[in-house]
Amino acid sequence: MKKGMKTSLIVFLVLTLLAIGCMTGANAIQTDGGKVKTELGSIETDLGELTYKLYIPASVSEASPAPAVLLLHGYQNDHETSAAYALELARRGVVVLALDEYGHGKTSVSMINRGYVNHKVTTTYGTDEDGKTYLAIGGQQRYRVMMNFSNLSFFIDRYSKDNDGNSVKDSSMGGVAAYAYLATLPYVDSTRMGISGHSMGTWASWSVAAAYSGTDIMPRATVLQCGELFTENAYDAETIKFNNVLELTAKYDEFNYFRDYKNTVSEDLIKSDLRTGFLGTTSAEAEWNTTYGSFAEGTARRCELIMTNHRLTTHNSHAITTAVEWFTEALGIQTTLKSDALTFAWKELLVLIATLAVIASMMPLMNLLLETPFFRYVKQPLPTREVKTGWKWWKGAVITILIAAFTYPFLCQLGHGLLPLPDTTVFRMTIGNGFLTWYLFLIVVMLATTILPNVRAKKKGRVPMNYHEMGLAAESHSAKFDWKLLGKSALLTILMVGFMYLMTILFESLFLLDLRYIWPFFKGFTGERFVQFLIYIPVFALFFILNNSKIFAQMRNKYTNVPGAKGFFGSWWRSAFCMIGGIVLLCFIEYIPFFAGIGPGVDLLFSTTFGGPFMSLMIVFIPQVLVFSLIDTYVYRKTGNIYTGALTVACLACWIVTGGSAIL
Repeated sequence: MKKGMKTSLIVFLVLTLLAIGCMTGANAIQTDGGKVKTELGSIETDLGELTYKLYIPASVSEASPAPAVLLLHGYQNDHETSAAYALELARRGVVVLALDEYGHGKTSVSMINRGYVNHKVTTTYGTDEDGKTYLAIGGQQRYRVMMNFSNLSFFIDRYSKDNDGNSVKDSSMGGVAAYAYLATLPYVDSTRMGISGHSMGTWASWSVAAAYSGTDIMPRATVLQCGELFTENAYDAETIKFNNVLELTAKYDEFNYFRDYKNTVSEDLIKSDLRTGFLGTTSAEAEWNTTYGSFAEGTARRCELIMTNHRLTTHNSHAITTAVEWFTEALGIQTTLKSDALTFAWKELLVLIATLAVIASMMPLMNLLLETPFFRYVKQPLPTREVKTGWKWWKGAVITILIAAFTYPFLCQLGHGLLPLPDTTVFRMTIGNGFLTWYLFLIVVMLATTILPNVRAKKKGRVPMNYHEMGLAAESHSAKFDWKLLGKSALLTILMVGFMYLMTILFESLFLLDLRYIWPFFKGFTGERFVQFLIYIPVFALFFILNNSKIFAQMRNKYTNVPGAKGFFGSWWRSAFCMIGGIVLLCFIEYIPFFAGIGPGVDLLFSTTFGGPFMSLMIVFIPQVLVFSLIDTYVYRKTGNIYTGALTVACLACWIVTGGSAIL
């Protein structure tokens, strides 16, 4: 075996073993060293199958039933996003069921079963004026569903029904069925149950609590992780009661309805009529982080101010500690563990290391395959055409990031909601449609800026870039598009990503864990979701092929042909700057005024229509693309063409979008 192949094999094995070791450690933490059993299961309903993850403390039994909590995740998440709360409650003797809600994870019931009406109010529910503060909703079905997230099925008819025969059918997103199932488990004390949800899951939590109000299994506590409040005028307060409600408010929540439709979460927000009505106190007495009412009577209320943003509330130590204390008091949990004795962060860290190790292991695997006769053709010499330096390079880079920054919020939101796509039959991934629209626009821009310079070069008698120089062909086939290079690169990508998929399935089977960090990244496909992957991957692949050709080949910098670490890092930071610079710029526009106490920049500049989901996604999107840029830089320097890197990151990006996020 050649020295290079031996080194690649050793690195491949070390990274694979590192991933397995980290996941073994993460599983030891999630099971609390064997004191908690985890299992995956499903609930059969008339609409289809609801999937869940169950945490069962070893101390519970039919003879000694324990309190239980239902956890409901947010939009674009799945059951594993609830893992931090689940783990910490289970370690304290609580049975926890973390649900995959309608249209998420591996649940087969689509999100459209939540239902919708053709209007919403433009203020807090219960404080609106009938006919004066309504907003008519038209457009695609996915748009109407999403615009009704804050409209709940137990609200009075003028909110939950319309004149066209539509209705909000089940705003619990399957939570009502999951709560009933949890109550039937023989080792659960159904008289001591609670609910907690994040974001979209808070509306689901309200809906579950309303459904079982006044019953023998009425929830004794509800914890809202970034939840919206409403007044008693929104529902029948004579028949529906909510026991012991804790609301965790993120100081920098990107979604305006979780800030009571204000620009910021100020110290004085707690003294508003909405908040004091919720707390049952006066403006003069209302304070953050203070409990009002009585747990025994079910009137306990608290608004906890958490110094974080919307998405990170799911893994914030302050938030989790407060929730644990709330459930401990409300459910009568007997535990010797302190509320701030938390271990979830170690599990998250180990899963992150495992995720990065598996991604990195594809690189030595590629090197091994490139040495085989079949794939040797993929490895081409780097083009030697002159590089761009100084202002010539910076000009292209600046134009690239400006186009990305100022199209991202508009085109992603357009595709997310209103672009007329067949969203109930073909393009069913709601967040995927946002990226699809943005990518399609950027594809047109990249095609134009690739073709036009070559046309001008020919007119002026200069030699235009050939296919090899654009990274699209082998050196020996530089005059035409190289289908052989594309085909073999695609097969190489399938083997690389296929290995990563096998590792993902292995970890799901052995440890009930997928590859992620706080946010869902890579998990095994259902048949339905794999079809969605096949539908979206052509656009993702074309985007990344053109993107890599533009950044790595057409904007070749002075470090492209420099060997070793100096050449790699010199090339990498420049490619990363081009790939992620636009989103970083948008991050500054969004968060600098937000942190300064003015409000989210995009909300202020372009209205709240363009804030919310895609703005809060940036903190997840940026590290993803940084990893993609590392892969692309390494692969381009190894293969001399852009196909393998582009197709690999296209598969990863499409996998993230279609693997577990919202499906209509």
